[in-house]
Amino acid sequence: MSAPDGSPVGAERSIGQLFASATTEMSALVHDEIALAKAQLKQDVKRGAMSGGAFSVAGAVLVFSLPMLNFALAYGIRTWSDWNLAICFLLSFAANVLVAVLLALIGVGFAKKAKKSKGPQKVAASVKETAGVLQKAKPHPRPELPQDRLPEAIEAVARSSS
Repeated sequence: MSAPDGSPVGAERSIGQLFASATTEMSALVHDEIALAKAQLKQDVKRGAMSGGAFSVAGAVLVFSLPMLNFALAYGIRTWSDWNLAICFLLSFAANVLVAVLLALIGVGFAKKAKKSKGPQKVAASVKETAGVLQKAKPHPRPELPQDRLPEAIEAVARSSS
């Protein structure tokens, strides 16, 4: 098993390696948060499109079916009941309005689902939570370094080898 930077787990890593590893992981976290936001926005747009489609179908049904359905239904009611033709036309119009109202209610249902979705707000809250956790993070206590591993000794070795 190895760390994200390729070094074996448990091996001592330099501050630069640790910082590079933390930066890489932070970048990956930000990219994942952005991908999550995109996915949630895509779902919200899809719900909105479904709502708009249902409203469009409701309008199309009301507009394009009125003439044919009104005539067919009115003459059918007249044939079955011997009522006045005007009453038959009113009944056929009421049936068309009922269908349009049902389709509009379906559209309202999809619109409410799209409006209730809190995708971007969830992502923003998650990012704030992550930032809060990272701000409160404290480094782990380090064990005492042996005498030959003190920072002054390491610095002296680094100067002598350069």
